[in-house]
Amino acid sequence: MELSVYNIEGTETGRKVTLSDDIFGIEPNDHAIYLDVKQYLANQRQGTHKSKERGEVAGSTKKIKRQKGTGTARAGMITSPINVGGGRAFGPRPRNYSFKLNKKVKLLARQSALAYKVLDNNVVILEDFSLDAPKTKKMVAISENLKISDKKALFVLPEENKSIYLSSRNLKGVSVVTASELTTYQILNAKMLVILEGSVGKIEDLFKQ
Repeated sequence: MELSVYNIEGTETGRKVTLSDDIFGIEPNDHAIYLDVKQYLANQRQGTHKSKERGEVAGSTKKIKRQKGTGTARAGMITSPINVGGGRAFGPRPRNYSFKLNKKVKLLARQSALAYKVLDNNVVILEDFSLDAPKTKKMVAISENLKISDKKALFVLPEENKSIYLSSRNLKGVSVVTASELTTYQILNAKMLVILEGSVGKIEDLFKQ
């Protein structure tokens, strides 16, 4: 599978990049994608939610009325969950939402996400470039030249580049990530996947089974 390489001016360079069919051309596995995205979102949860139960709410433990003869239901302490201002029954407690997922399943999920992008023609191979200083206008111009300014785009860099990151930080719908940190969720969350030419080999090395 070959894709043309574009420069930051939005024109073809005349070169082509061959994408590995073992990664970009596999039959996508939807269940693996589901599990990987589920784990990613679960890991984002702090799990610090907490509500006070009847034993933790401030209030007297004295029996609020006699047991019998009132014509109403029996009642104990004022902090009972059925009373206004009482504790909450079966409320949330701090917990860890993360769970284990096998490495091969995660690799399959990322390969499947990349395969979907290729099938939908939502992958652009961009010639390697660098910015001497952060310049948001430059990233806006690149997006417009590639005709992706109206789409959510993810730029995949071969290595960390602070200038490119700072230049895109204020742009709505533009994200930057290095090839080594690419996740299934990020791939699927973006409409267009802009892969720098130097990132192709790194992705193939990282995502091969």
